[in-house]
Amino acid sequence: MTDPQAASTPIRAEGLSKYFGEFMAIQDVTFAVPEGSVTAFLGPNGAGKSTSMKILTGFLAPSAGRAWIAGYDVETDRIAASRQLGYLPENGPLYPEMTPHTFLRFAGTIRDMSGPALKSALDRVADECRLTEVWHKPIRKLSKGFRQRVGLAQALLHDPRVLILDEPTSGLDPNQIHLMREQVRRLAKTKTVLLSTHILQEVSAMADRVVLVSEGRLVFQGTPAELAGGGSLEDRFRELTKGVAA
Repeated sequence: MTDPQAASTPIRAEGLSKYFGEFMAIQDVTFAVPEGSVTAFLGPNGAGKSTSMKILTGFLAPSAGRAWIAGYDVETDRIAASRQLGYLPENGPLYPEMTPHTFLRFAGTIRDMSGPALKSALDRVADECRLTEVWHKPIRKLSKGFRQRVGLAQALLHDPRVLILDEPTSGLDPNQIHLMREQVRRLAKTKTVLLSTHILQEVSAMADRVVLVSEGRLVFQGTPAELAGGGSLEDRFRELTKGVAA
């Protein structure tokens, strides 16, 4: 059952904390991602971004707090939440001996897709992610950019309402970064996107909102212009993260 308040906000986190023994990965993180926005989940390396992403996507249970995807509690309604969610993890696992076509068909069957609906979804993501030219080529022979597009196609296959992308431009060359940024901007016309990054250029290029964490705690939530505060994003980032190297 959906939470009426959370359902109106595609991504919502309330008081999220995660401890690994005595180590605090995140503490009391609360934020909301508005419908149709591209929100950058920003912070230095080790700030707690990946832990937060794993909690939001149901891969980790929080030590405290709750998270909702499209109104579904990620911990108690995991399957319902996953139907609304597309997730591209950093360095997402692929099967190198498969082709994009066979991998994505396999991913579709896992999601109980079959027949004409699956074929239509495969055709859609092949076009949307520009995979046609490598559709039947082994994934092990693909460039990093094409492998990232295969991972994104997997996240889009079931046409989710919400996309969570963890460091989507990591390891890409400038041309591949440009293509990924264009892709995210296109997707934002029909979906709500949360992307984790430690790169300020990604905020300027793609995001209309920012959630900034440092040392496991939320330190800012608002627009990039509000974060800059009349100065530069870099200066404000360093100020709010106490100069922690990104």
